[in-house]
Amino acid sequence: MLEGDEGPAVAKSMELLLALGEVFGAEKLVPVESAHISGVSYKNLSEAGLEFLEEQAGLGAHARVTATLNPAGMDLERWRDMGVPEAFAEKQLRIIGAFKRIGVEPTCTCTPYLVGHIPRPGDQVAWAESSAVAYSNSVLGAKTNRESGPTTLASAVTGRAALYGYRLEENRLPGEVVEVETELHTRLDYSALGFLTGKLLGPTVPYFKWIKSPDLESLKALGAACATSGGIALYHIEGVTPESRHIPTEALRRLERISIEGVDLAETKSRLSSEVEDPVFCLGCPHCSLGELREVAGLLRRKRLRRRFWVFTSRGVYGEADGLGYVAAIERAGGRVFRDTCMVVAPLREMGWRSVATNSCKAAHYASSMGFGTRLGTAAELVREAVQ
Repeated sequence: MLEGDEGPAVAKSMELLLALGEVFGAEKLVPVESAHISGVSYKNLSEAGLEFLEEQAGLGAHARVTATLNPAGMDLERWRDMGVPEAFAEKQLRIIGAFKRIGVEPTCTCTPYLVGHIPRPGDQVAWAESSAVAYSNSVLGAKTNRESGPTTLASAVTGRAALYGYRLEENRLPGEVVEVETELHTRLDYSALGFLTGKLLGPTVPYFKWIKSPDLESLKALGAACATSGGIALYHIEGVTPESRHIPTEALRRLERISIEGVDLAETKSRLSSEVEDPVFCLGCPHCSLGELREVAGLLRRKRLRRRFWVFTSRGVYGEADGLGYVAAIERAGGRVFRDTCMVVAPLREMGWRSVATNSCKAAHYASSMGFGTRLGTAAELVREAVQ
């Protein structure tokens, strides 16, 4: 591959992976089962990224393993409804076209595990998108580092990745115990717990104690927030996540411990929230699951929204929700359900946004860092405010 026997695109990808492996002291490359590629929105890629992708496609790059895409900067069909400028849309569609020519599935979601891309425990994969990496490593038990868009594309084209970091068993052990001394009642509680943990631990692998029976959506929110504030790519929850059962008790006793109480979560939410005027109400960072769309549809039953209320999900989940009537219920109340994108990667300023209300600490962090006013609330609280 490196010598060009399989074409210039494969050779370039192999050069990148070898350079990465040398930087991190990897012994070798290993085969990967799949890739999930970030760097899809034109907002993030800009002209240079578009040119790179079209060049790779022109050189004959082609995915040899299952490869899926992170969210784009717009709903690929209903972008006009979102208020996306036509010039942006034209560039975004060219990006998707280049990925399609390379053989990447245009899933355009940060939750590929909700649309059939589900690694098995122990699988080596090459995933970008921090929240998906956290879920894949922690909940599914697959093995990936927190990759970048170019390296995941290179892994898709070569079927290889450098063996270092979380691909090695010794690096998957916890570094600190987090004792959760409060009940977690909402997904926003899980999001706040993750955000605070990331702030306190940085990239250290946490071992959570005393979290009771979290559902898929709560785990999704926890990992997304951990990854946002601290770069955490793997976490363990005692008795819940698969690898937590194999960590020796003696090893846990030697670790430093921190305690997180209800007042700590309340302070975390308060720091990410402020009074804002005329926000756009947003759910779906990470993308909403089918269960979350069902919940929103139920909250909006027999109600009429008075504010802009947008829900983001993947195309695959949207199809299921549409068939069950959830999409119609949300839009009948005056909301909108968009696919392929989210509030983090869409060109919000060009779309006329000034402030955001959300149930995601990840979304609140990124929105505030981009200069938007933000307010946090649970899905139920946001619905109550948006219908008043």
